[in-house]
Amino acid sequence: MANALTIAKFGGTSVANYEVMQNCARIVASNSATRIVVVSASAGVTNHLVNLAHSPLTQEQIESTCQSIVDIELAILNKLADKSSVESKLNDLLDEVKSLAFHEEILHRNDLKDQLLSMGERMSSLMFSAVLAEQEVATMNFDVRKVLRTDSEFGEAVPQVDTIEALAKQLLASEIENAIVVTQGFVGADDEGRTTTLGRGGSDFTAALIAEALDADACEIWTDVIGVYTTDPRITAAARPLPELSFEEAAEMATFGAKVLHPATMEPALRKNIKVFVGSSKEPEKGGTWIVRDCVEEPPYRAITRRKDQVMVTVKTPKMMYAQGFLQQVFAIIAKHKLSVDLVTTSEISVSFTLDNPANSVAQRLNKETIAELETICDVKVENGYDLVTVVGNHMQTAIGVSSKIFAAVSDFNLRMICFGANPHNLSFLVNETDSDKIVKDLHKALFE
Repeated sequence: MANALTIAKFGGTSVANYEVMQNCARIVASNSATRIVVVSASAGVTNHLVNLAHSPLTQEQIESTCQSIVDIELAILNKLADKSSVESKLNDLLDEVKSLAFHEEILHRNDLKDQLLSMGERMSSLMFSAVLAEQEVATMNFDVRKVLRTDSEFGEAVPQVDTIEALAKQLLASEIENAIVVTQGFVGADDEGRTTTLGRGGSDFTAALIAEALDADACEIWTDVIGVYTTDPRITAAARPLPELSFEEAAEMATFGAKVLHPATMEPALRKNIKVFVGSSKEPEKGGTWIVRDCVEEPPYRAITRRKDQVMVTVKTPKMMYAQGFLQQVFAIIAKHKLSVDLVTTSEISVSFTLDNPANSVAQRLNKETIAELETICDVKVENGYDLVTVVGNHMQTAIGVSSKIFAAVSDFNLRMICFGANPHNLSFLVNETDSDKIVKDLHKALFE
């Protein structure tokens, strides 16, 4: 297609240093349809920035952390054949990092945190644009904040889709005719021009939003694995990459623990029917996974995911028996604290549900607040130490023998909660965290080997 448009996104390990940036630049230069490149921060930089933004550090610790960031960025700069075009710009960005890191309000103002956390992508996009220029292609570094409009919920900003589309068509569409645009993932701006961020892993989401805004044909997610696997290959060596997935399957996998994709990535792609490709920037010749609306095959079992660090909450009150409105009260409290419930089971006088509880996250603090408020209307029991295992597939509600085969494979283990029937694409259950590795291996052997 003469006017085909591809948006390519490269993750942190793909832009970690000069050499891997060169690999990515060759991928971009080899596909004439690729006109926009979205990059994450170079590997390691975001962790340093998070430390600066959220941890009470001494002056010496701040200096040391900033120097670690400088070392990563200068290692890339010093490999460039001609660094004169970007050296002063990079130094300005590094100065901005230091200024924000030492700001006396950094630990107390979310707007300052987002400014600081955006710096990794701003630096990596500058450096990648310079590396790409060495491939003798016309390129420009574009500030995504000009088009990626969000609300003012710093740290977890919500994109304004209609405004993004209008601004992208106004400011980006003409630029890509003459140059490959390199821009930042994860970063946005509110109506007042203040820097916002989309949450950890938001670079995938950024690429999909830009693809949607410009009616792209494909959105490529380049990472360090060869596509999406049947399960996490770190759990079992028998895991294998999948040639294709449906949007629904990919969304379920991302939601329930697959780390290859950000959960929100599928929404823009689905709205505009944009194909999504996941491949390895280290081994592009090995292909990857295409995520499409309609797959050639729709097997009952496609993949197994695991999400660690789950909390099970059980709320109980005798007043619930035959009572109206109790569930509404419970879930109104959950919604108020902006927490997502995954599994739910009910009995006559109690309700159990699971909350995602990643260590050291905002969710952990909110869970405590949520539980305290729930205790004002009922007895609350909180249990930790669980993982959520999900089998993702198709027609799971109606295909004969699907559930029995799954449960037979895990018959030697205690399943704490089970969720099945609300969705044709998944069967989920809560298990003890000490059992989850073995459960995933046994399931994979029964379903895919």
